[in-house]
Amino acid sequence: MSARRIKAICDHANTLDGDLIVLLGDYASGMNLVTDYVHSQDWARAMSGLSAPLGVHAILGNHDYWEDLTFQRDPSVQTFGETALKAVGIPVLVNKALPLRKDGIGFWLAGLGDQLALLPGARFGRRSFAGVDDLPGTLAQVTDDAPVILLAHEPDIFPRIPDRVAVTLSGHTHGGQVRLFGYSPVVPSRFGNRFAYGHVVENGRHLCVSGGLGCSIAPFRFGSPPEIMVVELG
Repeated sequence: MSARRIKAICDHANTLDGDLIVLLGDYASGMNLVTDYVHSQDWARAMSGLSAPLGVHAILGNHDYWEDLTFQRDPSVQTFGETALKAVGIPVLVNKALPLRKDGIGFWLAGLGDQLALLPGARFGRRSFAGVDDLPGTLAQVTDDAPVILLAHEPDIFPRIPDRVAVTLSGHTHGGQVRLFGYSPVVPSRFGNRFAYGHVVENGRHLCVSGGLGCSIAPFRFGSPPEIMVVELG
């Protein structure tokens, strides 16, 4: 996806008059078919025009960590994706909760670190995938009873989300990327189609999974068009 197309998508997002814009991760591509390389400075600059009254806020996705081999070798460093976003004025929430207000009413925006951030491999000294997410530590920063909007790149954490959270917003799955009659044969989630796409309600708790904009692994989508997800909270 070219920087020009990213900018056009962001320009359209600005016309939707959202109070708040959130970016749910995977700015670096995980494509097997590579036709060009878009530097992090370029895609971040393309997103720098996003604007909303309550700000633009981001979390990182697994590919933002996986494509950064410096981070994989030393998880104490900041990823190039986080550096690029911060450089254009977009804050990145990594296990952080931020208080916001709309029409005098307070709420919290909380963002998790990625649940699959660390790759396995002898060169990294790890035998399995590992996350950098800290759900208890993130929610511990919430100091009152105002509603909480949680940003979590992978929806797999949803069964662990407490009732305290009003709604969880996720990406990662590309809406299944290939969907036939509402079913995706392959979903990058241990829950399969349960959290593949859309608005999910379980035990009174709400999850919204965006279909996202690009592709992963294979360079095509079918039955799962790219989208800007608009969520109305009342």
